[in-house]
Amino acid sequence: MTVKLMVSDLEKEIESYLNKGYRLDMIMPADSPTTAQISKNGETILLQSSTDNETISNFDEVIVTRFDDNEWVEGRAGMQYRDLIPGRLGGRVIASHIRLTKGGPVPDYVHYHKVLFQMIYCKTGWIRVVYEDQGPPFVLNAGDCVLQPPEIRHRVLESSAGAEVIEIGCPAVHETWVDHDMHLPTDAVKPDRVFNGQPFVRHIAAEAKWQNSNGFQYRDTNIFDATNGLANVRVLDCETMWIENSHDNGFSFYFVLTGKLELNDTNAGYKLNANGSITIAESRHYTIRSTSKSEILQVRLSPGIVNQS
Repeated sequence: MTVKLMVSDLEKEIESYLNKGYRLDMIMPADSPTTAQISKNGETILLQSSTDNETISNFDEVIVTRFDDNEWVEGRAGMQYRDLIPGRLGGRVIASHIRLTKGGPVPDYVHYHKVLFQMIYCKTGWIRVVYEDQGPPFVLNAGDCVLQPPEIRHRVLESSAGAEVIEIGCPAVHETWVDHDMHLPTDAVKPDRVFNGQPFVRHIAAEAKWQNSNGFQYRDTNIFDATNGLANVRVLDCETMWIENSHDNGFSFYFVLTGKLELNDTNAGYKLNANGSITIAESRHYTIRSTSKSEILQVRLSPGIVNQS
């Protein structure tokens, strides 16, 4: 039997129950959590924040975010989050800019996410992580990226001070479960293992080859093949570029890592500096160009995964 309790301060209540010998089983969402499940000796309690007034808006066609250092919120395991897609495409997709302000060990635990798609791109600094069946812990350096297949167990171990990552997943609101029984790294190493239809992918920027495409270079993360075409993740490196798009029902996300970006469609024009982002419905016709030496993270999700969320 599960008892549901409404609480005014979720973080304080979780800490209080942990001090009484309860364990944390699930928390959601990772940024600014509003729901948690705890248990002890067969008793299960679902804690729900009574201040959760968030509503998820409809699928906007163009969403623009600009960097504001005052908009960070506290999230899971002491991490700070910026929401890069306010409204979250009607609950379909979440994109977060995450930072770890303190260097050293991270108060994380072995956990997994019930998602359809999730990727992590290391923007600044480094983080040391470990994944189920993927061997010993390793370091994600700036420019590196991983595809975290659905329900793979993993843990963040430590980071440099000020490390930042970009995380994109769908659906937007998903459960994060603690695995109390698994210890990482696992004895088995199975790099080709498939988790719910997807393998683990680790993209190492220092080993990647740049490819040319109509005035700009890009490096491919191999996430397109690993997800059977459901998601495509590339890093664009350009002095000047012009991209023209007009697709149906999917989704494109551009995050400015360095430099500047301009987007124009039939209704308006948008200019972004570093740490800004643009989210676009693929049914829309638009052009994108850089106006200086720029590096841009591009993520495109197909209708097949967006519509499942």
